[in-house]
Amino acid sequence: MQKAWFYKEYGPKEVLKLGDFPIPTPLHNQLLVQVRAAALNPIDFKRRQRPIFPSDFPVVPGCDMAGVVIGKGGGVTKFDVGDEVYGNIQDFNAGEKLKQLGTLAEFIVVEESLIATKPNNLSFEEAASLPLAVQTAIEGFKTAGFKEGQTVFIVGGAGGVGTLVVQLAKHLYGASHVVATTSTPKVEFVEKLGADRVVDYRKTRYDDIDEKYDFLYDTIGDCKNSFVVAKDDAPIVDITWPPSHPRAIYSSLTVCGDDLEKLRPHLESGKLKAVIDPTGPYSFGEVIKAFGYLETGRARGKVVISVPSAGKNMQRNI
Repeated sequence: MQKAWFYKEYGPKEVLKLGDFPIPTPLHNQLLVQVRAAALNPIDFKRRQRPIFPSDFPVVPGCDMAGVVIGKGGGVTKFDVGDEVYGNIQDFNAGEKLKQLGTLAEFIVVEESLIATKPNNLSFEEAASLPLAVQTAIEGFKTAGFKEGQTVFIVGGAGGVGTLVVQLAKHLYGASHVVATTSTPKVEFVEKLGADRVVDYRKTRYDDIDEKYDFLYDTIGDCKNSFVVAKDDAPIVDITWPPSHPRAIYSSLTVCGDDLEKLRPHLESGKLKAVIDPTGPYSFGEVIKAFGYLETGRARGKVVISVPSAGKNMQRNI
C-alpha cells in the first residue's frame, strides 16, 4: 500500500482524507512512477465539488506530477527505470473516465505518450508546476491561429496559466507587443515575466484602454467585459467554460508528452521559466491547506506539493 489523498464523496476540501491506497501495476503501455512533486489546478477542486467528469470513488485528485520511473509495461520503449519524468496524467480528450488514481499519491501509473523527460535544470517541484498549465497556454495560441508579429492582450497575467501565456507570447511566439492584466501587488512580477505593459485592473477599466489588439487571451473568464480591447476581427480565446461572450472561442488543452518535449530546450535555456507561488511548495501533509489557498483565486503562479520519497526500493518490469 501507499499513502495518498482521496475523497469518497463530493464536497469542500474537508472531504479529502490522507490514507492507504493500493500501489497500481502498470499496463502494457504504462509506467509506474514514484511521485516526487505534484501541482494543484482549479480542475482538481472543481472535480471534487461536483461530478463534472465521471469517476469512481474513492478519487485521488491531481493531474500534474514529476517523479522517477520505477517500473514499466512491456510495450514501453521511450523510458527506462530510473528516468526522471513529468507530465499531466489525465487525458481529458480520451473519451473515457479519468484516472481514479491522480497525482496526490506516492506512486501513479501513466501512459508513456503523456509524459516527457524532466528538463535537467528544473527541480521536481518546478517541473510538476508546468504540464496542464503550459498545455492549456499553448492550445490557446493554436486555437487563435496566432502569428509572429501580432499583438496580444492577456487577461490574468499572474495565474498558473497566465504566467506561461505571457512568457510564451514574448519569448516563443514572437508577439510584437504583450499586454497583461493583474492586481496592484503583482504588476512588477508580471513585468518581469516579459509583458511590455501591465494593466492594473484595480486602477484601469477595459473601456479606458484606447489600443485594440490582434488577439485577446482571457485566462479568467472575463471576456464579457474584456472583449472591448480586441480588434473587430480579432480572435477571443477563453479557457473557462462556458465563455462569457458570444465572440469568444473556448480553448481547452491537448494532453501530449511530445508538446512538453518540444519545450525542453526553452526550459533548459531559461527562456521559459516555471513559476511557483511563493507560499509553496507545500508539504504532502498540507494538501488541504494548499487547496484552501488555491481556491481563494489569489495564487501567483502554481500551487505545488512536495511528495517525500516513499523509501521503497521498488523496480518493476511488467
